[in-house]
Amino acid sequence: MNKQNHLYGHLAAGFSIFVWGTTFISTKVLLEAFTPLEILFFRFLIGYAALWLACPRLLHTKNRTQEVLFAAAGLCGVTLYFLMENFALTYTLAANVSVIIAVAPFFTALFDWLFLKGEKPGPRFLAGFLTAIMGIALISFQKSSGMKLNPKGDFLALAAAMTWAAYSVITRKIGEYGHGTVETTRRIFFYGLLFMIPALAVLPFHTGLYRLADTKNLFNILFLGLGASALCFATWNFAVKELGTVKTSVYIYAVPVITVVSSMLLLRERISFQSACGIVLTLAGLMVSESRTQSHGFRLRCRKQGSAQN
Repeated sequence: MNKQNHLYGHLAAGFSIFVWGTTFISTKVLLEAFTPLEILFFRFLIGYAALWLACPRLLHTKNRTQEVLFAAAGLCGVTLYFLMENFALTYTLAANVSVIIAVAPFFTALFDWLFLKGEKPGPRFLAGFLTAIMGIALISFQKSSGMKLNPKGDFLALAAAMTWAAYSVITRKIGEYGHGTVETTRRIFFYGLLFMIPALAVLPFHTGLYRLADTKNLFNILFLGLGASALCFATWNFAVKELGTVKTSVYIYAVPVITVVSSMLLLRERISFQSACGIVLTLAGLMVSESRTQSHGFRLRCRKQGSAQN
C-alpha cells in the first residue's frame, strides 16, 4: 500500500468522523421545523446535486453485478441505516442508540471475515472493542439518564449498526472496480434516494421550502447536505478503499467523543468526570483496535516478502 495514500486514508476517515460527530447540533436545530424523514431526504438530495456539480461525468458499470452492489450500498448505507437510527431514537434513549450503533466495527470485522475473506477478529481487536464500548457507555449513560431497555428501539439501533457494517463491506468491494470516489458516492446516493420513495409515500412528508427562508434552517440543511453527506460520504468511501473496512470502521468509536467535545465548545456544556474517563477509554480502545490492524498488515507484508524471496 502506498504510504501517502495510507496517510490520506486515515485523514479522510478522521475528517468524516469529526463532521459526523457534530451533525447532531444541526439535526437538533432542524427538528424544530422538519421531520426526521424530511431532513434525511433533503440532505441527500442536496448532496446528490452537489456531487453532480463537482463531477458531471457519467459512471458506467460493466455488468449487472456492479449495479446490484451500488443499489445494495444505497439501500444499506443511506436509506435503511438513517431511517432505522431515526426511528430508534423515537422508541429508546439516545444513550442506548449511541452505544448500540458503536458496535458497528465489530459487525464490520465479522462481515469482512465472512464475505471478503479478511482476518478473523482476534483477541486484540476484541479487547479494543470492549474497551471502547465501556468508554462510550460512560459517556452516554449519565446519572440523569441511566439505561432503560426498550426492545423495539434497541433492536432498530442494532439493525442500523449491522446495515452500516454491510455498507462498509459493500463499498470495499465496489472500490475494487476502480471507479472514481465522487461518481461512486453519487451513484450510491441515487439508490438511497430511490429507496426512500416508498417511505415518502407512507410517512408524513411536506416540501415546505418556505422553511429554508430562515437562515438558521438553510445553513444547517446545507451543512448536512454538502458537508455531512456529499463530502463526508466521499471521504469515508475513499478511506474504506485505501484502509479497508475494518481499519476504517474503528473510527466510529470516536463519534461519541467528538459529540461530547463539540457540545462543550458549541453549546457550552460541561464535561463531567465520568465523561472524561469515557473519552480516555474510548480513544484507548480505538488505538488498541488500530494497532491490531497495523500489526496484521505488517505480518502480511512479511509473508509476501518471504514468498518473493523463496
